[in-house]
Amino acid sequence: MSSLHPFALACGLVTALHICSLAAAPASPGTVPDARHLSNGWLIPSNHYADQPYIVKTDDHAWLCVITTGSGNEGAPGQHVVSMRSTDCGKTWSEPVDIEPAKGPEASYAVLLKTAYGRIYCFYNHNTDRVAEVKREDGGAYKRVDSLGHYVFKYSDDNGLSWSAQRYEIPMRAFDCDRTNVYNGTLKFFWNVGKPLILGDTAILVMHKVGAMGAGFFAQSEGAFLASQNLLTERDPSKITFETLPEGTVGLRTPPGGGRVSEEQSIVSLSDGSLYCVYRTIDGWPTCAYSRDGARTWTTPAYKTYTPNGRRVKHPRAANFAWKCSNGYYLYWFHNHGGRFVGELGANGKEGRSPYDDRNPAWLMAGREIDTPNGKMIEWSQPEILLYDDDPYIRMSYPDLVEENGAFYVTETQKTIGRTHHIPAPLVNGLFHQWDNPRAATNGLILNLSAPLPEHVAMPKLPRLNQRDLKAEDQRGIDLRAGFSIDFTLQLTSLAPHQPLLDSRDATGKGLLVTTAEQGALRIVLNDGRTESSWSGDPRTLTVGKRHHVTITVDGGPKIITFVVDGILCDGGDDRQFGWGRFSPNLRTPDGAAMLSIAPAIQSLRFYNRALRTSEAVGNYKASL
Repeated sequence: MSSLHPFALACGLVTALHICSLAAAPASPGTVPDARHLSNGWLIPSNHYADQPYIVKTDDHAWLCVITTGSGNEGAPGQHVVSMRSTDCGKTWSEPVDIEPAKGPEASYAVLLKTAYGRIYCFYNHNTDRVAEVKREDGGAYKRVDSLGHYVFKYSDDNGLSWSAQRYEIPMRAFDCDRTNVYNGTLKFFWNVGKPLILGDTAILVMHKVGAMGAGFFAQSEGAFLASQNLLTERDPSKITFETLPEGTVGLRTPPGGGRVSEEQSIVSLSDGSLYCVYRTIDGWPTCAYSRDGARTWTTPAYKTYTPNGRRVKHPRAANFAWKCSNGYYLYWFHNHGGRFVGELGANGKEGRSPYDDRNPAWLMAGREIDTPNGKMIEWSQPEILLYDDDPYIRMSYPDLVEENGAFYVTETQKTIGRTHHIPAPLVNGLFHQWDNPRAATNGLILNLSAPLPEHVAMPKLPRLNQRDLKAEDQRGIDLRAGFSIDFTLQLTSLAPHQPLLDSRDATGKGLLVTTAEQGALRIVLNDGRTESSWSGDPRTLTVGKRHHVTITVDGGPKIITFVVDGILCDGGDDRQFGWGRFSPNLRTPDGAAMLSIAPAIQSLRFYNRALRTSEAVGNYKASL
């Protein structure tokens, strides 16, 4: 394959700025008409297995990507690290260059760091001793040997075109979890997915130490850091020094009373030099901590919340990364549900249900710094769906974020397919401005009623979600990726369930119905005469006598129904794993009666012929205050 975009080949020298403008162009005809769909991304080359497609921008205006790849599955022999370059924002890539060969010991999970003078370091696991298997804490063994051995680096002084022949080992101080593992610390288990960070004159690398292999593969884990005071300036790699942090012999773990798994730490810096770290657990919530002294000490780990001491963010055992943006805001990738590990290793050797599933869709939220009595902290917006696949079993993870000429791009992998995606500007800008947008959305508004509302009104025509393709020989269906939103305010005198609030059903049951549900929730039912789908918002979101604002969105891209109540996206809370629900892809559209019945409790009503983004729903709520 060529290392240059075809346009660049035709026109000769083209700047990265001009080529990147091509990368953000609309999808070509025939692609899925939704920028969030995985298939609209640009492929990143790999040799079957593809993990951690991470990027740095080189001094010659290219993107340098490093990826862990191999001809087998994750952890199979031959797993190794390669790099490649792109001059068109990830649309096309040069031929991969081996940083470590496929025939050598397993080399895995690489991250990159670029110095001010242009040198690029690549850090990764290396099974230098060719360990063939590792013991489990229950007496068994794993043949997978990609998360142990030695942490090493190579470097490039030519923008990633080639790499140093010699690799250099980084010493790591032993923690309690190392000394108490089944090898008493003579063999260390670890890996890394967290990108390095430059804090002043110090380079800080991330490390995930493993104390035990067993149920869930990594049965016990915690976070550590490797700080170097001279990596950014020392040209002789043999003279670079590292210090293992935090101080003491215990790394970043779950909050008191949490599970044994605390891993895949991701760090960002705040404007006052503090560090924020977020990482995955098996508890149903990610954990975070702050350091005010360069990772030497950390606040007591706590489950991540939207605001300090506020509602907990939900996330399964999957990568959840935070990135600092050039505008001072933050972006955070996660999966917005409470998947957790259920059951331990039983006598029959079978494990309970794991939380590695349900990494589809991927969600994005924005963060901003706030001042608190404990120093600067980050508060987070309500989230948006960033990427999805039509198959809920497809999993996407291990992303990276790149900014280029004011645009945002994200990479991800499904373990065998890596891609680069351009994030639509309205999505990311909506997140950044969610706190200060008090305006109601007008695009797609097809009904707008304010008090006093009539008891009946002509039902607005909703878009079809799919239809027959009359041009196809077999006249198969077409998924139109359409959707709609219902936005209203209400005030209830009773929380009794099954009270009809909005009803467009005909005598056969076709149409749309919004009712109260059990435990102070709302429910929507959609019926097209062939298929019925329904979903409820979270319990205890409604209060008698209180005026509430509600946005119900039926998003025909990922086929997901969301409820935003009083500016908060329902996430299931402590009651259920998911606050958002999927509807049938066979649902055509809930056409019913010609008239819509409106209950007296409804005080204002809007219908949109498109799916509102979460940020728009929050804006509608703020406009209603």
